[in-house]
Amino acid sequence: MTDHLIYELRDGVATITLNRPEVLNALSAELTEGLADTLEGAAEDENVRAIIITGAGRAFSAGQNLDEIRGDYEDGGKPDFKAILKTHHRAVSAIRNMQAPVIAAVNGVAAGAGMSYVCACDIRIAADSARFTTAFAKIGLVPDVGMASTLPRLVGYGKAVELCLTSDVISAEQALAIGLVNEVVPADELQQKAADLAARFAAGPTYAYGLIKQLMAAGVEDDFEDLLEAEADLQDEAGGTEDHKAAVAAFLAKQPPVFSGR
Repeated sequence: MTDHLIYELRDGVATITLNRPEVLNALSAELTEGLADTLEGAAEDENVRAIIITGAGRAFSAGQNLDEIRGDYEDGGKPDFKAILKTHHRAVSAIRNMQAPVIAAVNGVAAGAGMSYVCACDIRIAADSARFTTAFAKIGLVPDVGMASTLPRLVGYGKAVELCLTSDVISAEQALAIGLVNEVVPADELQQKAADLAARFAAGPTYAYGLIKQLMAAGVEDDFEDLLEAEADLQDEAGGTEDHKAAVAAFLAKQPPVFSGR
């Protein structure tokens, strides 16, 4: 088990804590691999009846760790987004396909891929201090980790397009108003609220929960795996644009990006 992630199983409830608080739980390769392995393992463990995903410190997750891939941009290159997303897709598919209900306990900022993981969960409870942003367009990329499927289902097509094009930051209360989260609670009550709901699920009909998840997914979406393949292709294309490279350089230099449209 990686130090970037904490896993606890008690009374049928597995709690997964993203544990890189010093960098707002940015999704490093090590963390993402650990998350995928842990979720896949939990899906196969009959002792796991409900799952909580949360973050250590003041963030849920700030999204992909750009510092880790900055070297890939040297000499006009770019990261292998398809390889990066392959691991994310393992994790998000495990959330979607497992029988156990998965609760996102959003303790702080959820940005980019971090927000994508929130959207993928079955129930989303946010602290009143939480903030959300799609963030992808700010660095010249397209939504990934399933967001193009999950976000419109939660907030509607029009609002989803707006959030993805603008990358506006929205508050927990705004997220509740548009259907992005199910409930907002005071920050100091978040973990107990999530634990209470998870305990209720853990005492429930897990097999039936899995069938309900399967049925609800079939009722509202096209093939999720096809969507994941399409997003990987488009992200790989977006990752080769001049705008994305300029945006990453500006982000790392802590300066505003200047986009050329190429």
